[in-house]
Amino acid sequence: MRIVISEFMSLDGVVQAPGGPDEDRDGGFAHGGWSHRFFDPEVVGGAFATALDEAQALLFGRRTWQTMAAAWPDRAGDPFADRMNAIPKYVVSKKLQAAELVWDNSRIIPGDEAVSRIRELHGTDGGNLLVMGSPTLVRTLLAEGLVDELRLVIMPVLLGGGKRIFPDEGALRALELVSAVAGATGVQVCTYRPAAEG
Repeated sequence: MRIVISEFMSLDGVVQAPGGPDEDRDGGFAHGGWSHRFFDPEVVGGAFATALDEAQALLFGRRTWQTMAAAWPDRAGDPFADRMNAIPKYVVSKKLQAAELVWDNSRIIPGDEAVSRIRELHGTDGGNLLVMGSPTLVRTLLAEGLVDELRLVIMPVLLGGGKRIFPDEGALRALELVSAVAGATGVQVCTYRPAAEG
């Protein structure tokens, strides 16, 4: 399976709480919901619909899974929501118990087994394993060389601090820009893949 990351991101690399004011206030983050004014339904909505259509399963960290599980089941009847609810979902967590998996088709990957279990999934035949949000998990996947594609929805705003997805251990990782699409709001949807070595 190919591991594909899809993130809303500010120009200064922040991915924290794009969806709402109370989504994630860790570290005193005060800009929750910052992505809304830049959302372009055709470009951004289209990018997420395509990513979901191409996915065979979703992969989340616990916090993002909990946010999504609280939002999507009540939206049944919309094709995007129906796909979100029906698709297999994996959630990496040290805390969640099986009885808490209230969102249909969700399975736990124990946190202490995350890298090995995700590496196994990555090595199986299949479509895309799509990760949305989940900055801590994404940082780990990038550091482990387990990301096949980054789809960054880059919005023209500086947030001045917050959670980021990029590892900061000093390793150089070259990427190739595969596509870039601009929206009327100034948003850029940029797709990157690891560059061939040499």
